[in-house]
Amino acid sequence: MIFGGIVVAAGVGRRFGGAKHSLLLAGKPLWRWAVDALEEGGAAGLVVVGQVPGGIPGGERRRDSVAAGLARVPPAGTHVLVHDAARPLASAALVARVAARLAGGDVDGVVPALAVRDTLKEVTADGDVVRTVDRAPLAAVQTPQGFVTEALRRAHAEIDGDAPDDAWLVEQAGGRVATVPGDPRNLKVTYPDDLAVMSALLA
Repeated sequence: MIFGGIVVAAGVGRRFGGAKHSLLLAGKPLWRWAVDALEEGGAAGLVVVGQVPGGIPGGERRRDSVAAGLARVPPAGTHVLVHDAARPLASAALVARVAARLAGGDVDGVVPALAVRDTLKEVTADGDVVRTVDRAPLAAVQTPQGFVTEALRRAHAEIDGDAPDDAWLVEQAGGRVATVPGDPRNLKVTYPDDLAVMSALLA
């Protein structure tokens, strides 16, 4: 069983105000943090998608960038881990946890998940509350996400349209996706303040 890896560093960062992948956290670019986490967690033959040293061109959508990375994953890679450069604090332990669950052989994909802590409301476009949503069966998911490589390739080939994440594509293609406990520190850089929070966590 060989785990390949894809780091997606091709986003334009609309909400952030610009591309995020080359921003420095503790003196190291975000994409490098993501690469190091995958390698320390056991992935090999990593493909970085984005305008970074050694990277390959990305696509218009995130799923297009992942597809570009999949095309470069070595044929020997029976499994693949997909990680976002915008989540630089993912630990090697989290990567290994995803890989270990996937290695069980009974699922097509594995995602790290956290229980939703906040009360959730469904609201209208005008901001009026429609109802309170039961949060008990809900989870917030993170990357890295792990997949049987052929299952992910098949999902990308069969399912059209945009996708919130790769696990959704595998789900839509009929695959089984399981969860493992996520990491509260595995935050995503979405807004400039997020980088300051991560710097504080490291300090």
